[in-house]
Amino acid sequence: MNERYSRQILFKSIGEKGQEEIGKKHVLIVGVGALGTHTSELLARSGVRKLTLIDRDYVEMSNLQRQHLFTEEDAAEKWPKAAAAKEQLQRINSEVEIEAIVGQADAVLMESLMDDVDLLIDGTDNFETRFLLNDLAQKYRIPYLFGSCVGSFGMAFSIIPGVTPCLQCLLKSLPLQGQTCDTVGIIAPTVQMVTAHQGAEALKILSGKMEAVRQAYVTFDLWENEYLSLKAGALKDKYCLSCGAERTYPFLTIESGTKVAVLCGRDTVQIRPAKSEALSLERLADQWRSAGYEVGGNPFLISVVKEGMRSVFFQDGRALIHGTSDPVEARKIYHSLLG
Repeated sequence: MNERYSRQILFKSIGEKGQEEIGKKHVLIVGVGALGTHTSELLARSGVRKLTLIDRDYVEMSNLQRQHLFTEEDAAEKWPKAAAAKEQLQRINSEVEIEAIVGQADAVLMESLMDDVDLLIDGTDNFETRFLLNDLAQKYRIPYLFGSCVGSFGMAFSIIPGVTPCLQCLLKSLPLQGQTCDTVGIIAPTVQMVTAHQGAEALKILSGKMEAVRQAYVTFDLWENEYLSLKAGALKDKYCLSCGAERTYPFLTIESGTKVAVLCGRDTVQIRPAKSEALSLERLADQWRSAGYEVGGNPFLISVVKEGMRSVFFQDGRALIHGTSDPVEARKIYHSLLG
């Protein structure tokens, strides 16, 4: 018996055979914040073969209250979340192959990764990306674990293509929370409850115990002591464009990807160029210092303060323009800095 995983193997529903299956699997996690750091740590400790982590953002001090794996040093250096998580996870389990992608999880990138993926896990904070994951799951027949949380409220659902309703079906019938962590906050136990559900379902799927997968939609409010499990089978829509008889996977079209996005509650606008292209961060840093701007950064990104507003540019050409929620103003700042 492998000593590292001995207690997991002793759990009879997994056993030696289940552990062998887990050790063959590749899991892709989109979003390495509160949900993503918890689930990636759980899966690294559980002994998956490979983890691919995708995140577009960097670590900030406000993340440390609930986002495992990150440190004050990561926040001070504005280290990309995917890269920071990879460093910590490799210290936890050096046997697991970990790929960190610092970038936007758009359709082109995601479809290029699907050949070797056994499970998709939702760690994101927006429904544009979730609907993209949902379409990928349906097109490539890959299980997808949806999860979301805010305040003391959370929800989780296991989407199994051909078996359960997809996310589009589900959300046509169930109400969404319009609040976000940036507007009403969040307590760490809410995150842990959602990832407990995601983690348990992941182990069932990865160990080959599909018959044990929960097919109910789960929602809870830890502060109000409420917990609801809703059978969701009847919500499956045969006309759904993502999972129905005449599916078109609408969120996999390039046109569905937004180029300018206001990040909810953060007074920040993200800008993506029409085509991803590598930026010379060193050249930009020299140019901005010569102009008298305040410049900082690390190997993955560079930040600049111009007229009191901070902008952060990534190697793939993306930028976060802080201090505004106006896309027009953000575009002007973006183009003025790139000259």
